[in-house]
Amino acid sequence: MKRQTLIALGVAIVLGLIAVLLANTYLTGRERQLATSEQARGMVRIAVASMPLAYGADIAPEKVKFVQYPATSLPPGTYKSMAELLPGGKRRVALRPIQVNQPLLAADLSGEGQNASIAALLPDGMRAATVRINAVSGVAGFIKANDTVDVLITRQPIGPDGASQGKQVTDVLLQNIRVIAMGQDAAGANGKPRVTGTATLELTPLDAQKVALGQELGDLSLVLRKPGEEQNITRLETVSLDDLRYSYYGSLPPGTQPTAAAGAAPAAAPVVRVNRPRPSPIVRRAVQMTPRSSTVSVTRGMESRDYEVGGYAQ
Repeated sequence: MKRQTLIALGVAIVLGLIAVLLANTYLTGRERQLATSEQARGMVRIAVASMPLAYGADIAPEKVKFVQYPATSLPPGTYKSMAELLPGGKRRVALRPIQVNQPLLAADLSGEGQNASIAALLPDGMRAATVRINAVSGVAGFIKANDTVDVLITRQPIGPDGASQGKQVTDVLLQNIRVIAMGQDAAGANGKPRVTGTATLELTPLDAQKVALGQELGDLSLVLRKPGEEQNITRLETVSLDDLRYSYYGSLPPGTQPTAAAGAAPAAAPVVRVNRPRPSPIVRRAVQMTPRSSTVSVTRGMESRDYEVGGYAQ
């Protein structure tokens, strides 16, 4: 190869390296400038979901993107880099459904290298207890995770001597209880009713003891309801076999107060008596009948005489 060709090749390589160095320097400076300007405007770069994530889905780099987010509205538990989100390549999974562009928060993800766990969904001081249910007591499969229910217990009363009294009764055991999972499905993502044999409830330690005792004494049933303590029944009553009859007052809507005591006969409508004026008495008067009479005139010549002939009619 000629000497001039080698010199030209070397110069081209040097110029290429210088161009790459200058471009890298420019781009790095530009990124720093943009980052500084974003921070000056109150924007922070955080990780969000680039696709929908279901319960138990792995958090992979291809499912994550970084966007600018207002620093003044930044929720707690965000991740600002992939190293914070997946340190050392350890896996994380979603503990609840996450939508596209929703920030990835520590409360929605499992710990480093951990799988999806029901325990991670429990608030502080709460417990998860599983109860046996059937198709009827589970509202035919329409109860799903995160629904709110009341727990009813059907049992036989126990007397002071510990013996069963024989008549079954139903009581409201717990109210406003959140369902964590139905069967082994903690997500309920298919949206279709599915009959399961168990339900996992979020309970306080004392309520968990009540549920454990209630399962030994009778059958538990779940009643689907609206969430919130304002929907609770303020006056709880025990329903026995004597109450299994139709009652007008018992069928009134909630919050409606009857105007009369239950079982009392409705008051009869008042009877209004109207005094009509008495008709005037009919006075029958005796009418004197005058005897009928007739007069006949007889003329003889120049002389006329009247004769009474009415006496013959009497």
